[in-house]
Amino acid sequence: MANSTSANLKLTVQATGENSGTWGQFTNTNLLILEQAIGGYDAVGITSGATLTFSNGVLSNGKNQVLKLTGTISGNVNVTIPDSIEKSYIIDNATTGAHTVTFKTSSGTGVTWGSTDKSTKIVYSDGTNVVDTGLISGVLGEDLDTNSFNIKFDDETGIKDDSSNEQLIFQKTTSAVNYFEMTNAATGNNPAISATGDDSNVGIDISTKGTGLIRLQNAAYNTEATLTDGATINWTVNTSPVAKVTLGGNRTLAAPTGGATGQFVSLLVIQDGTGSRTLTFNDVYEFTGDSAPTLTTTANKGDLFVFRYNGTKYLEVGRNLNLVLS
Repeated sequence: MANSTSANLKLTVQATGENSGTWGQFTNTNLLILEQAIGGYDAVGITSGATLTFSNGVLSNGKNQVLKLTGTISGNVNVTIPDSIEKSYIIDNATTGAHTVTFKTSSGTGVTWGSTDKSTKIVYSDGTNVVDTGLISGVLGEDLDTNSFNIKFDDETGIKDDSSNEQLIFQKTTSAVNYFEMTNAATGNNPAISATGDDSNVGIDISTKGTGLIRLQNAAYNTEATLTDGATINWTVNTSPVAKVTLGGNRTLAAPTGGATGQFVSLLVIQDGTGSRTLTFNDVYEFTGDSAPTLTTTANKGDLFVFRYNGTKYLEVGRNLNLVLS
C-alpha cells in the first residue's frame, strides 16, 4: 500500500511497510510542516498578486501560520490559497500603494483589506471561503469593530495613557455597571465626566477636579417639548425641562413628575385662537407673593414662567407675560 497525503497541510501519511530505512526522514519533515503551521512566519511579496503553495510532503509558504504581505502594489491584488484547505492565518497587510488586497481561496470568496487598510487580521479558510474572525480589527488606525464581541473591564482597571494615568474608569455595583468616569489623574484639575445609573433623574454628570473649569465649545440647550393639552395637563420635567402648551380651554396644570432638586425648568403657556383661557396651577408651584398669576387673555399670546425645584416646591424664578410669539 502506497503512502498518501493529508488534506490540509499535505503531510506524508506513511503506509504500513513503506519507507524502509527512510521513515524517519518523512517523520521529521512532517514535524517541520506542523511547526510551520503552528508558528511559522513568511514575508510574501505580492506586487502583482500571489498564489501560495501547498506542495505535498514539503515545507511550503502557504502552510505558515503568520504571513506578512509586502511590496508596492499598483492595482487591486489577490492572494490565493487552494480550494479545500482548512487552516487559520494571521495576515499582516504591509503593502504600500492605495489598492485593495484580497486573501481568498481559488474558487471562493475571501477577506479584503481596503485601499488604505494596513491592518493585521486573523482569518481562516473553511475549505470553501476565507473568513475574517474580526478578532484584530482596528490595528494600525482602523476602526475597532465590537459588533461581534464585548470589551470587559473590572474595578481595578480602565483605559490609561502611556504614563498609566487612568483616562476612562468603569465602576460597578454587585448587579450592574454603576457608572464610568473620564478624568485625568495626573493633574487633578481637568473636568471629569461620569455617566451614572444610581439616580433615574441623572444620566450624565459633569464635574471638575480641583479648580478646573468646564468649557462648552458649542451651545448647550434643551429641545422645547410640546405638552398635551387636556382638562389636566401633565409635565414630565426630567425629559422635558423646557416645554410649551397651547390652552384649548380652561385647564389645570398637575404637579410635575421626574424633578431633581436644584433643577431649573421653564413653561410657555399659550392662548389658542379664542383666548381668555385660564390655568389653575397645582399647589406645588410657588409664585411671587404666594399668589398665582393671571394669564394673558389675548388670543395667540403667551406667558413664560421659569421655576427652580427645591425638592418640594417649584419656586418661581421669573415670568414674562403678554408675549407676541410670531
